[in-house]
Amino acid sequence: MKGETEPMKWPMRLRVVLYLAQALEYCTSKGRALYHDLNAYRILFDEDGNPRLSCFGLMKNSRDGKSYSTNLAFTPPEYLRTGRVTAESVIYSFGTLLLDVLSGKHIPPSHALDLIRDRNLMMLTDSYLEGKFSNEDGTELVRLASRCLQYEPRERPNPKSLVTALTPLQRETEVPSYVLMDIPHGAASSLEKLSLSPLGEACLRRDFTAMHEILEKTGYKDDEGMANELSFQMWTNQMQETLNSKKKGDSAFRHKDFNVAIECYTQFIEGGTMVSPTIFARRSLSYLMNEMPQQAIGDAMKVQVISPGWPTACYLQAAALFKLGKETEAVEALKDGSSLEAKKSASSGH
Repeated sequence: MKGETEPMKWPMRLRVVLYLAQALEYCTSKGRALYHDLNAYRILFDEDGNPRLSCFGLMKNSRDGKSYSTNLAFTPPEYLRTGRVTAESVIYSFGTLLLDVLSGKHIPPSHALDLIRDRNLMMLTDSYLEGKFSNEDGTELVRLASRCLQYEPRERPNPKSLVTALTPLQRETEVPSYVLMDIPHGAASSLEKLSLSPLGEACLRRDFTAMHEILEKTGYKDDEGMANELSFQMWTNQMQETLNSKKKGDSAFRHKDFNVAIECYTQFIEGGTMVSPTIFARRSLSYLMNEMPQQAIGDAMKVQVISPGWPTACYLQAAALFKLGKETEAVEALKDGSSLEAKKSASSGH
């Protein structure tokens, strides 16, 4: 809940948890109670600064709660036993989010419950918030977190009761209209006017998971001539090793094994037979996922050299610059990406 220069204010933290509870209640009412890997990275903000729950976590292909992979920060006890996500598992994850909101950092649930039992609430509270919220609000959030983190799933509350408990905490308090906590105010104001693609929006939110899903889904459609060149290479049965590196890299990228993706894409690039902006873009994001922003920006700049009109290059540069703490430069890169988006739309007649 902290940006690099200013932590999120208490009213917005309360708004985040209420809106998420409402989103979970809505999903439940629509028969979509299973939400995999509920965590802070699933929280998005709309153009009015209102928190939203990303649809990326909805388990569309699982009727019984079985999950094909997990990145759960703190795994619900029953998930360890059965390997299944249940509606109660989602509530457990919501409890960890309540702790994130209160403390501004990840606290293992077992440790948090010990602190709650010992009434050591100071250790659970973000020092930035000292004196900036009522004891009653803090106590209620801790109480809800404790209920959500119960070992027995049946003892946890349902989304409707969470909404009921959180709604009274909302008061007519000023909340930032545009939530960009670690971007200077002037830069944030200018960004409000930009028209960004979903990839640009994900970059603005630092939502690398969303960026990955967008790049993976987009595939190689932006590589001019790449498909024909690859087909020709396959037809001639030459440079098979280089092509295998690409295939292995794509598989690793799809399964979020970013170390292997970097290794395989590097082998493909060093093969030197084909130049693919998409592979540089995928390796750039893989570097970001591995906390290597300097290498990421290097690849993003190569993408721009290969495909000067491709907005993805600018968005990847912006993401890397944000990671490096260079907010002003990142905002400029976002503006460049938005400008390229506008030119692309104009040329296509949209």
